Amino acid sequence: MKRMTKLTAVSMAAVIAVASLTACGSSTASSSTEKAAETTAKAEEGAKDTAAAPAAESGDKKFKVGICQLVQHSALDAATKGFVDVLKEKYGDNVVIDEQNAQGDSATCTTIINGFVSNEYDLILANATPALQAAMNATQDIPILGTSVTDYGTALAMDNFDATKGTGINVSGTSDLAPLGQQEDMILELVPDVKKVSILYCSAEANSKFQATEIGKYLKEDGIDYQEFTFADSNDLQSVVQTAVADCDALYIPTDNTAASNMTVVTNIVQPAGIPIICGEENMMMSGGLATLSISYEDLGRATGEQAIEILSNGADVKTMPIAYASATTKEYNKAYADAIGIKIPDDYKAVE
Repeated sequence: MKRMTKLTAVSMAAVIAVASLTACGSSTASSSTEKAAETTAKAEEGAKDTAAAPAAESGDKKFKVGICQLVQHSALDAATKGFVDVLKEKYGDNVVIDEQNAQGDSATCTTIINGFVSNEYDLILANATPALQAAMNATQDIPILGTSVTDYGTALAMDNFDATKGTGINVSGTSDLAPLGQQEDMILELVPDVKKVSILYCSAEANSKFQATEIGKYLKEDGIDYQEFTFADSNDLQSVVQTAVADCDALYIPTDNTAASNMTVVTNIVQPAGIPIICGEENMMMSGGLATLSISYEDLGRATGEQAIEILSNGADVKTMPIAYASATTKEYNKAYADAIGIKIPDDYKAVE
């Protein structure tokens, strides 16, 4: 049973007209105590160093922008790049950007954000849900923009959230949610005899849970059995994946940062079993999945940068700024994975090698 996509892209005249989107979620990736301590120290040192630097200027205005990225992987890196590029194109050297990475640790996100707040930055970019949540908890005054956040209602714990009306608080941004109904259609298209789907995600990632629940509804509508398999962090990922692929015809992984950072572990188990992996985003697929409904994270970051300009230069109210979504998607597949498991891909899919 096919259905029309439930998700409607939000129109943002001030943002989308300038940046056309073609394109993860939240996470708490595991890290050792030593790495977390080292990263926290670097975050505190970075905040002090930036505070000592003179603020950038655009005309008679001065701007300092802080970026907190949850973890390093290709999708989040691309979103940060797009955001920075737009600000540099607009302001040149007249913007100070303090870019910091929490190395997958939510507590470090809090440390980084608190440094931005203490230094009275003009705007904060939170890249991924834990960074957004840390920013929201740290300040009710500084404008906060999120990117690589799947569902803002879930991330901000807001019931009956209407993305077209903004959040009503000092938060807005862009969502990386590709239509989940179309992703479920992709599973049925690539695995027409599918009877059971395993859904894999990190239990610490609220937006991954949201996606798993939603795609589960679509699978149920089509009479497909499914089961959710969750892992706490990368330490138990291998054993959970082994259990997940033991009895399924396809594996679905939403835009989950912990999974994205550990796709090699997943692929080394799933590919030999001949199981197709449908991923929530392109970089996960390229790292070892079969197919995805792709969006561009760099374009997503650029759109968030345009939102920042509207706030900083044009006085836009972040509280009423609608959440922006990807306006275009592309069916893509990993040719090497398809060849390895012997599956034929329809002609309307773009091969990525």
